[in-house]
Formats: sequence, C-alpha cells, structure tokens
Amino acid sequence: MHIPSLKEVVSAEEWALRVDLAAAYRLVAAYGWSDLVFTHISARVPGPEHHFLINPYGLMFDEITASSLVKVDAGCNKIIDSPFPVNPAGFTIHSCIHAAREDVQCVLHTHTRAGVAVSAQKRGVLPISQQSTFVLASLAYHDYEGVALRDDEKPRLVRDLGDRNFLMLRNHGLLTVGKTVADAWLSMYTFENTCKIQIDAQAGGGELVEVNPAIMQGMAQVMKTVTAGQGANIAWPALLRKLDRDDPSYKT
Repeated sequence: MHIPSLKEVVSAEEWALRVDLAAAYRLVAAYGWSDLVFTHISARVPGPEHHFLINPYGLMFDEITASSLVKVDAGCNKIIDSPFPVNPAGFTIHSCIHAAREDVQCVLHTHTRAGVAVSAQKRGVLPISQQSTFVLASLAYHDYEGVALRDDEKPRLVRDLGDRNFLMLRNHGLLTVGKTVADAWLSMYTFENTCKIQIDAQAGGGELVEVNPAIMQGMAQVMKTVTAGQGANIAWPALLRKLDRDDPSYKT
C-alpha cells in the first residue's frame, strides 16, 4: 500500500513525533500487545491547536508508518486528508485525556490477555513483583461502562485517571500516559509485564508473598535512579535501533 510521504508537508517537530509514534505502533506489534486493529496510541501534536495523531483504523500495527498516521482535532475532524477512518472508541478515550492533561503527550491503550485478565480481578494489581511496585505508585482504576463510544463517559475517565500515569480499565484492558511517546511505551512495558507475572504467579497455585508496603514508598525517585536519570530514554534509542535493523519502513 503506497502512502505519500508527509515529511515535507508537516513541521520537523511533527515529523519527529510521527516517527516516534509509528515506532510505538510497530513495537506494540512486535511485543504481541496488539488486538488486530482494535487498540490505539495517540500523541498530541506540538502547538496550541490541540491536534493529535492516531492510527489509521484498519491497518495492522506492523503496517503503520509516520505518514499514514491520521491527524485530527478535538472534534475528530481530519486536519490532513487521509483515506483511513479513525477508531471511534479510540477517539472517545484519547481525546478527553489529551484535553484534560496538558502534561501528557502520548496515550497508549491495549487489550492484552494478561491485562484484561488482571483487570477482571477484584483486587486488580497485586504488589507481588518488583514491576508491580512501579505501577502501583501511580495506578488508577476505571469501571467498565461498555464499549467507549459515549461522550458522557469522558468526565469519568478523566476523573478516575486524575494525575496518575497508569489506568486499569476494568474488564477491558490497560492504559498508560506519558510526557513523551517513549515514556508511555515504557510504562506499558512495565504494566504488561506486571500483569503477566501476576497471572503466572497465580497459576502456580501457591500462596503469594506480597511486597512490604514500606518498600513501595518513593518509587518515582527509585525509577530515576534505575534509569540513570534518563527515564524512558535509557531504553528507547535501543528499541529504535532494533526496529531499524528489522524493518525501518516505520519512518516513511
């Protein structure tokens, strides 16, 4: 499928964002987090217009490129013409978070088996792994209200997320937000592994040992130390190099 390049059409800043977002889609596919075409990642375009980029609905995540991403406004109107529609549920979830959280550039949402399985458990995320301690330091929950198509759900999504970076959508899946695409992606990597570990530990059938609550204090500072003060940038360049080795077409 040929999609004309937008590299010379958009600003250099927007193009860099498009490349990062396309990379995030490819990495979601590579790590097995995609649900055919039914999940979504969005990124706010720099500037006062509150435009954001989201996936062309109908493309598999390993097909998405920087130029194929759809640019829309807060009313889901396309800013640049595209032959692809936008996932209506994706727009409902992402648009309200972008509108409410000026500190958030990227919103990432998945429907993985482990994520949905933990979202269906009454206690949600259990403090049973090192990974879980990072998630629990900034975790919120949102009760299931059906497929996210109604505007009246938006205030409750915003309220439930608050100022947190991880949101468990009950009976539905996982959501992370970040100041950059890299931040949201690395948070989802931690969130997803937290859920996988929990399901595996429970499947073992033995009594689980929970982390001492005292250890879980100050996890934000611990994360800074673990990442040498670089946050997601400690891993993101290496992930992009992996993509470049495997298939650099995401950058087109």
